[in-house]
Amino acid sequence: MYSLIAGLILFLGTHSISIVAPHWRDRVVARTGGGAWRGMYSVLSLLSLLLIIHGFGLTRAAPIIWYRPAAWTHGVVRVLMLPVFPLLLAAYFPGRIQTAAKHPMLAAVKLWAFAHLLANGTAADVLLFGGFLAWAVIDRISLKRRTPRAAPGVKASKWNDAIVVVAGLALYFVVVYWAHERLFGVSPLA
Repeated sequence: MYSLIAGLILFLGTHSISIVAPHWRDRVVARTGGGAWRGMYSVLSLLSLLLIIHGFGLTRAAPIIWYRPAAWTHGVVRVLMLPVFPLLLAAYFPGRIQTAAKHPMLAAVKLWAFAHLLANGTAADVLLFGGFLAWAVIDRISLKRRTPRAAPGVKASKWNDAIVVVAGLALYFVVVYWAHERLFGVSPLA
């Protein structure tokens, strides 16, 4: 459990720098350069993801059950997860979906985390998905008081929304029907 908690603190902490210390971040980027910042950020993100994966895996051996989700929640989760991948892609493909969602990546994280909290009730699940949900809510609120940074993405095109929907739904089906069970050992269809 400690590895999961350490990974979450490192990952969410790193991803919260723009929330709590945007001017410090800007000074570091100005001093070290954008490439050095992205390199350090990437290394910390990768390390923290490895800690999260390792810690989450360890907790599966002896899970601590905090609540047992009702059987009906699994169907709700599948529906809530439908827009997650299109929203993730919309963050990088400017179009009407990106405009309507305002911050599609955060919307995707909130939906993903909330859906997984509905379907999972162990302490590790609540820490992982609850942590990401809380972070996404705080980040979204903070964006009302700070100027968002330009995110990398493709050029605006009339096809972007179609690409986002088709590719996002394709990813959804690959994850639901194949990848989730292979990667995480749990079938979302069970």
